[in-house]
Amino acid sequence: MCGIYGYVTFGKSVAPTVLPAMGRVLAHRGPDDEGSMFEYGDGISVALGHKRLSIIDLSPAGRQPMSNEDGTVWVTLNGEIYNFQELRHQLACKGHLFRSKSDTEVLVHLYEDFGVGLLDRIDGMFAFALWDCKKKLLLLGRDRVGKKPLHYSWIDGALAFASEIKALLQHPQVGRDLDVAALNKYLALEYVPAPHTIFKSVKKLEPGHYLVWRNGMISQSQYWDLPMADEPAVTRSEAQYVDEFRNLLDQAVRKRLVADVPVGLFVSGGLDSALVASVARRAQDQLECFSIGFDEPSFDESRYSAAVARQLGVRHHLRMFRAADMLRTLQKLPDLVDEPLADPSIVPLYLLSQFAAESMKVVLSGDGGDELFAGYQTFQAHKAAVLYDRMPKLFRSAVENLVRRLPVAHDYLSWDFKLKQFLKGTGGAPEIGFFRWRGAFDDGERSRLLSEEIRLELAGQTGYEDIYRYIADSNLTKPFQRLLYLSMKLYLQDNNLVTVDRASMANGLEVRSPLLDQALVEFACRLPSRFKLHGLTPKYLLKKSAEGLLSKEIIQRQKKGFGIPLAKWLTTDLKSFMLDNLSDARIRRQGLFDPAYVKRLIDDHLGMVKDNREMLWTLLVFQTWHERYLSGTEGGHG
Repeated sequence: MCGIYGYVTFGKSVAPTVLPAMGRVLAHRGPDDEGSMFEYGDGISVALGHKRLSIIDLSPAGRQPMSNEDGTVWVTLNGEIYNFQELRHQLACKGHLFRSKSDTEVLVHLYEDFGVGLLDRIDGMFAFALWDCKKKLLLLGRDRVGKKPLHYSWIDGALAFASEIKALLQHPQVGRDLDVAALNKYLALEYVPAPHTIFKSVKKLEPGHYLVWRNGMISQSQYWDLPMADEPAVTRSEAQYVDEFRNLLDQAVRKRLVADVPVGLFVSGGLDSALVASVARRAQDQLECFSIGFDEPSFDESRYSAAVARQLGVRHHLRMFRAADMLRTLQKLPDLVDEPLADPSIVPLYLLSQFAAESMKVVLSGDGGDELFAGYQTFQAHKAAVLYDRMPKLFRSAVENLVRRLPVAHDYLSWDFKLKQFLKGTGGAPEIGFFRWRGAFDDGERSRLLSEEIRLELAGQTGYEDIYRYIADSNLTKPFQRLLYLSMKLYLQDNNLVTVDRASMANGLEVRSPLLDQALVEFACRLPSRFKLHGLTPKYLLKKSAEGLLSKEIIQRQKKGFGIPLAKWLTTDLKSFMLDNLSDARIRRQGLFDPAYVKRLIDDHLGMVKDNREMLWTLLVFQTWHERYLSGTEGGHG
């Protein structure tokens, strides 16, 4: 796991200080080593940089950027190629010479034989840049589900790329103008979906895609997509599906235990991480797991993580954190994520990663289970919403009046909060409702929030364009299958995997996700929906697969996930921070939001009139990001 960065220009030179500046802001991603490669000729200037977190082949031979035998192909890689040993053997048999034991080196030799077809042959989590000196061609590639990030900027024929946006901003041609369309998407979803970023000049390379630069022009292509069908046929018994899943998970875990450094486990006490831990424990002895707990009882899951560790016989490392620890971490958010991301789970994830990184460089996690196997409550809510929308209008009006009168509570997922969020997602297209449940501002709320100038600039834009685009791309017609597809394409890749990457890499820690193994993902896509959401039982097949491996307490307990007591903190510990960042003066100076509406959101929350935690936190994250990256800079939002 590393940080990659670089650029290529056509007919223009770049100051020699630019590449080192890009690397300095990515030092956290690769604290062990660094390297660079420069080439100039035929009017083309190219530079590749690498910050290394040494996992495979710790020797100097594993240093990147790395080339083939004659130095005509160079690559810089972030991630891991899990099938590199098999590929290395095949390539060696064809006469390719290897100078290291690194997984990276297989890429240059695969490219020599297959060109961009190398992407079809590698299994892993990766983002890479490859320079072909003979063809004067730069290839950018990203893994299938988006475990590793890759951003780029293409301006006047020049292309710059980096693992994180903050590195791109060191390049003199990359501007900082705010993309108000992306802001609208962020307010709706709480993250900015690929290929967009919050900056007009920067894009994300989408998962399963590659980009080619040549002669100042770029082209993009998709090499893989989720192989989902409207209703996969039942081709075997439940027991056979369980056996296949267990075999695939065993293979996925074993591949991810390969490293030249110790590998640990994240164990939260939930089903997904516990299932991964149980399989890892069968594959390898002397494993250690890492968990955190909180002094806020309704958010603390430490007793469940301790129970998993005891049952599996894994050495358990637990650290308890206080509210003050999380509040200090909140102040680091603009540096952790260089565009707004309102998922508060990044705070406990950062603390967990910091804790694990004291003794580990690699850990396995349970990411992906909820998206692949319908684990979120929003999948259950979808079933309930279908029935609710069929009810007589008089009945629905009575329910809505009753819910509006529920007393406001600031507890974790209180009933008034859940019911009010549920109603926000009813009455329209199920795919839009699904994301309204998880988002902050619905259409009417965004209309009231945004200033008149911004509303005019956004005329005709809904904020949900990417949902409709993915639906069209999927060719799916069944709402449930569409929701599964969209969860992978939006919530997983642009929210969850980003929080994991930034929280872990800020601490020089690599996180591997067996449940997102390619073969396992493709198995889940072929799995009939009743083995995912069975009635109202989520993750049905995972729970069946865990029988005999984990206790019933862990298998059947309701999903909680990482959280922080935002609703309470906004009235106590975070109150002054909120009032300062969302002050009338700052909002007016910015010119993006209606100050009166923002004040009403604050007053209603503080007065316990409404629970506005989602909206206020989403605004607060944006404000702190804006202060860090745009305040005082030229360009504004135009």
